[in-house]
Amino acid sequence: MASFFKTTSRQKAFDPLHPPVTSIMPDGDVPNLAGLSADEATLVALGYKQEFKREFSLWTTFCVSFAVLGLLPSFASTLYYGMGYAGTGGMVWGWLISWVFIQCVAMGMAELCSSMPTSGGLYYAAAVLAPAGYGPFAAWITGWSNWMVQVTGAPSVDYALAAMILAAASITHPSYVPTDYQTFLLTVFIMIIHGFISSMPTLWIARFNAYGSTLNMIGLVIVIIMIPASVTGTEETPKFFPSKQVWSIQNGTDWPDGVAVLMSFIAIIWTMSGYVDAPFHLSEECSNANVAAPRAIVMTSGFGGLAGWALQLVVAYTVIDITEVMDSDLGQPWAAYLIQVMPQKMALAILSLTIICGFSMGQGCMVAASRVTFAYARDDCFPFSSWIKRVNRYTYTPVNAVWFNTVIGILLLLLIFAGPVSIGAIFSVGAISAMIAFTIPIMIRVFFVGDRFRAGPWHLGKFSKPIGAMACAFILVMMPILCFPSVRGENLDAEGMNWTVVVYGGPMLLVLIWWVVSARHWFKGPVINVEHHMLGRAEGVVEGLERESDSDSQKLKGEPKAVSPVEIK
Repeated sequence: MASFFKTTSRQKAFDPLHPPVTSIMPDGDVPNLAGLSADEATLVALGYKQEFKREFSLWTTFCVSFAVLGLLPSFASTLYYGMGYAGTGGMVWGWLISWVFIQCVAMGMAELCSSMPTSGGLYYAAAVLAPAGYGPFAAWITGWSNWMVQVTGAPSVDYALAAMILAAASITHPSYVPTDYQTFLLTVFIMIIHGFISSMPTLWIARFNAYGSTLNMIGLVIVIIMIPASVTGTEETPKFFPSKQVWSIQNGTDWPDGVAVLMSFIAIIWTMSGYVDAPFHLSEECSNANVAAPRAIVMTSGFGGLAGWALQLVVAYTVIDITEVMDSDLGQPWAAYLIQVMPQKMALAILSLTIICGFSMGQGCMVAASRVTFAYARDDCFPFSSWIKRVNRYTYTPVNAVWFNTVIGILLLLLIFAGPVSIGAIFSVGAISAMIAFTIPIMIRVFFVGDRFRAGPWHLGKFSKPIGAMACAFILVMMPILCFPSVRGENLDAEGMNWTVVVYGGPMLLVLIWWVVSARHWFKGPVINVEHHMLGRAEGVVEGLERESDSDSQKLKGEPKAVSPVEIK
């Protein structure tokens, strides 16, 4: 028989059966279900039944997060922004300064994750923490903004991956010029492979990501060593340029130097945008989730930031001609840089390693996105949610959500045929939509919650609000900067325009209209799917899921069944 207790903000000690969570459950009432594991009890306290197998450890969760980070392929994909906007000075200063604030965002997210370790992530946190009456609207905006990040993540990474593969073909066969049709088909082929991998059982996915992320880390170290070892230099240029030159700003925009450096932040923001909440979304498949998942977030941010800066330094000290790299006929700045500073065979070797790491990154993005889609469909946010939220009975993974995202991604890739401006605009939305999704729950937590937030076992203590305030300030400054075009005045035309505000604002305007016209009447935020007793309420019992046990483990299964009210202990 289940008993119930009242949570309070004064409870400090961690009890597996009285988990320290900030829950959507009415009036903070949470079930005390004897016999459940600590992870199951925590999830039930948040209002959800256990549906996945918990086969992710701290290491494998970190591996998925690091795969989504994809430091080497992300750097290759965003070199245009870091180097192109503010030169080598923007690369070294921009990455270092912005990483400090990104770390604040990561720690704020980790604290929320420890208190609310559920696949809904940011969406759930916004609903729970928002002031009375605003929870559903906060969840609606946060959820859709975060979903836009996730659903465009895998297609954008796979598109960049296809571009690098075709650039390698152009290097070995100079007469070959890739067509849009070939780029589209190759990207679709990669996405389908990632879809199949992401539909596998959880343990298989965890192992695949562990191998892929290990390769990512090894590959990153190899590249950081190989570049300075392989740079040849010329009679006119040294192998390594002096620090005075490297650390100075080479403005490639029509804006002042300070704004150009801020614009170069898009490189690290885009790189870091997907991983920050990836362990959050995997927390229902992670053991010891309210500790392991937040640790994975902070570990990825810390290691990724330092290793990324090391890679920035190596490239900044060795690049010869920035203009030549940006305007190369290869259409891929990373490939152009490698050909510029080292022999062709070595350049192809590093480019091939980047491609392999990019494949792992794309697969990690697909996994994280499918969990987000499942969590939102579980609360009936999408049309056909009843189909999307089904968990495959053989693999215990959200296979339908995987292929729903795959189809959406393939449709987005049709913009390849509309030209580079269109395809670039649709994928640049990732950075700003991520920042907005991250800001809402952190800002609510810092400025509006008061004592309603109950910290989990991983928390920032007295530094929680200062760190959260720094994260919010950074994001508020960067949101308009992310919408700036690199040119202005007479130089600005349709081709040079930054269409991010249109690509993000258009869909979000439709989402707002949907809310006003319809969704506000039926969308109430996260939907509780476990049985619980509402203390002091006439409606008493809400049907949920009956728990049964066997000799090996305690699992939640069976048909919904009501339970009788019991006294508070």
